[in-house]
Amino acid sequence: MPGTRPWSAAVGAPAAPGVILGYCTGTGEPLDVSGSRRARPAPAGPSENAAIFQSGMSRRLTLPGFGVWGAMKELVDKAEVLIEALPYMRRFYGRIVVIKYGGAAMIDEELRASFAVDVVLLKHIGLRPVIVHGGGPQIGETLARLGKTSEFVEGFRVTDDETMEVVEMVLGGRINSEIVELVHQSGGKGVGLTGSDGGLIRVRRKTRAGQDLGRVGEIVDIAPHVITAVADSDFIPVVAPIGADDNGLTYNVNADEAAGALAAALGAAKLILLTDVPGVNDSQGQLMGQLSVEEARKHVAEGTIQGGMIPKVECCIDALSGGVARAHIIDGRILHAVLLEVFTDGGVGTLLVP
Repeated sequence: MPGTRPWSAAVGAPAAPGVILGYCTGTGEPLDVSGSRRARPAPAGPSENAAIFQSGMSRRLTLPGFGVWGAMKELVDKAEVLIEALPYMRRFYGRIVVIKYGGAAMIDEELRASFAVDVVLLKHIGLRPVIVHGGGPQIGETLARLGKTSEFVEGFRVTDDETMEVVEMVLGGRINSEIVELVHQSGGKGVGLTGSDGGLIRVRRKTRAGQDLGRVGEIVDIAPHVITAVADSDFIPVVAPIGADDNGLTYNVNADEAAGALAAALGAAKLILLTDVPGVNDSQGQLMGQLSVEEARKHVAEGTIQGGMIPKVECCIDALSGGVARAHIIDGRILHAVLLEVFTDGGVGTLLVP
């Protein structure tokens, strides 16, 4: 019958006259076996929930308080979400998406699991995700347990040889392997890398405000073939932001900078930075859903964008200038934030465009 989908007490069971088989797509009114419209009954109570059976299986799918109609509406809503996502799936199929993973999403167990599922889903539907992770708080905690005080200059950790040993142990060891395992637990295949593998991230010694920061690296070159070799396979690259100079000496690299440089070198469709804030706010504290590079620079110059958001915005600007199509600063405290930003019209943060 056009406009209806016949549901009965069991798949294949004959429906008696008067039994509701479906609903009119135009009005939503129930239709019985004769095809006539019937008055909608009051919502059923929890004890009266009807069962919907799919594929000949006795699988109960109900929505307390709404009966069959409520359950069917829930299914339709899910279908609409998929339909909204379809254009984005087509647009980004086969494209690289670089995700800087950090903040609360690395600490909260539910958010960790949510992030891993998001990335594995991206891979399974044809995108090529690349994870670049931070780990500043974990490095600080380890240094504190060793009785070593952390010193910062304009947000950069001064890194002597002893501190660099901790950085490599925490970033390249513990955190990197934990993320790879998270990916595996979610049904994906992860490969852990550091920026020193295969000359992936080449750096030189960075200075800030005229002060030597020790073994903190400024990126001078990216060897993208290391990443593409992994991303083109069934595996998801998980990169620790550790670079090496021409002599092979390793350096601590800011994770945002590493993600932005990798995204540009890989010609990524998207750079996504997970943060612990909703996105970029205007002077009234309201979220700005989209910014052009020109607008972003203006807000920085006027002081609207300030503090720790400045280097993140500058990272996005550099990535866009380097050829990345879109950059996103999103709220990693939201479950499935990556999927919501990539596959929905509204997103969950600020989109930056050239």
